[in-house]
Amino acid sequence: MRSPSAFTFAGGEGLSLAAVAFLVTLLCGVPLALLFAIGLTSEGGLSLGPLADTLASRSVQRALWNSLESSFLSACLATVLGTVLALALGLTNVRAKAPLVFLILLPMMIPPHVTAIAWSQALGPASPVLQAVGLAPAAGAPHPVYSLAGLVALLSFQHMPIVFLVVRAGLRAFPRELSDAARVSGARAPRLLWRITLPLLAPSLLAGFVLAFVSALGNFGINALIGIPARYTTLPVLIWRRLAGYGPSVIGDVALISMLLGIVTLGLVAIQVLLQRRMRNALVGLPQQPLAVDLGRARLPVEASVWLMLAAALLLPALSLFATSLMRTYGLPLAASSLTLENYAEILFRQAVTLRAFANSTVAAALAALLIAGLSILLGYFLAMRRGIARRLAGLVAAQADVAYAVPGLVMSIAFILMFLRPLPVLGVSLYGTMAIILLAYVAVFLAIGLNSVMAAYMQVDASLDDAARVSGAGFFRRLVRIHAPLVAPAAASGAILVFLTSYNEVTVSALLWSSGNETIGTTIFNYEDGGYTTLAAAMSSITVVATVLVMLAVNGLARHVPAGAIPWKD
Repeated sequence: MRSPSAFTFAGGEGLSLAAVAFLVTLLCGVPLALLFAIGLTSEGGLSLGPLADTLASRSVQRALWNSLESSFLSACLATVLGTVLALALGLTNVRAKAPLVFLILLPMMIPPHVTAIAWSQALGPASPVLQAVGLAPAAGAPHPVYSLAGLVALLSFQHMPIVFLVVRAGLRAFPRELSDAARVSGARAPRLLWRITLPLLAPSLLAGFVLAFVSALGNFGINALIGIPARYTTLPVLIWRRLAGYGPSVIGDVALISMLLGIVTLGLVAIQVLLQRRMRNALVGLPQQPLAVDLGRARLPVEASVWLMLAAALLLPALSLFATSLMRTYGLPLAASSLTLENYAEILFRQAVTLRAFANSTVAAALAALLIAGLSILLGYFLAMRRGIARRLAGLVAAQADVAYAVPGLVMSIAFILMFLRPLPVLGVSLYGTMAIILLAYVAVFLAIGLNSVMAAYMQVDASLDDAARVSGAGFFRRLVRIHAPLVAPAAASGAILVFLTSYNEVTVSALLWSSGNETIGTTIFNYEDGGYTTLAAAMSSITVVATVLVMLAVNGLARHVPAGAIPWKD
């Protein structure tokens, strides 16, 4: 029998792999290569001169420092909060873990600009909820959210679920024997935590910190809606301001600034990989269900603390958002005479821009989800079922998707403008300013989400199925359609739904790519809030929050058909 690698390019496999490699490289690799070419070349060839000139600007230096400062502080706070919650739910016998996990992960699925709007309305002098209970700040008092502390707090709250997921996954990978041996030897829970659990969790803590740092670095919604009133300009806001103010004529300038973001991001990821290799501890034994330490009398206070923290973090901004969406005018006291449904009627039936935004985002997010599901099934086959050059090439393709997901969305937007600003060769059509460029950007940025979900399913498929079908004469496409696609379809559907949820409300990618007639939900909400139409922004945000929660609940229906980990909030 021939070795698996001998079949690599038979029956259309080679052509399929070449096609997916070309498409992913075109969308992920080439745009970033163009971006870095601008920063590392000049008329005389390779040079760091353009990048050095950009760094010499005082506004860039200040924005870079602000980005690093706010990202570092928020990542530290997110790491502490996410780790504490992961330990509480992962190692103890607290009850109702499933709904708690759902609520902890909810902020991650809510768009950052909606989070910023909700909290600014919740804690300001015009807050309808605080006015109703007599706790609103005095008129004219500084808004507590419009400050460095407010910015850091919101970034931490937004990215805490990422740390929670990473640390929780690390806990689930522990072999139970280590903890059992320590407890038999007389170690109490605090000593067990300090001497065994936390040292072994070090790689997960580092990964969570870096992910929270990188996410905060590229976060546009919170940095813009909180940072601008606080006069605290970060790099994403500086890029948006220059491109929005001067148009594509400054694309070279903003490309160099966005390249700084890309360099910091990739540098952090590289440092994380190196440090994790040094921290790695070889564990003996199979991963098992983690400990359920009996908290005894402390269980009720611990449970109450977790529920109260989540209630304060979710209920106050949510109530303020919905209350504002029902107000005739923002700032009026909460009373029956102040309430109206006119804001919802305005955005759902009268404003053409909001109807276009809902339609554009729905179509773009749905198409991106379907394309990513198809690409993931095809690429995942070569990553999981093939050997030799086919797997190495597929791994290189997957690495491009990972890099495109890791760098901030604003950086990918600039890279896409560089790539598609000029008319396409042969066709003579420019994609800049159309929905097509936003759709392609979604596919490039969110491909890693769909691929990771599908790979979890492929890892559970026995390769002998493919070998048996091939020996029986089944060609590549027949094996893919009749065997592999049905087996990984639930995971692909789960990944597609996550892609849809992420891209449906996002604003970071589309903030620089939208144009009149091609608005998205995220850009429309941002423009309403930026233009002072607070009640309309609140009404549109409320609809997206409800839609997000409903989709998340609907995804639970797939839980029994997908491998563990495919749905983040399900075990």
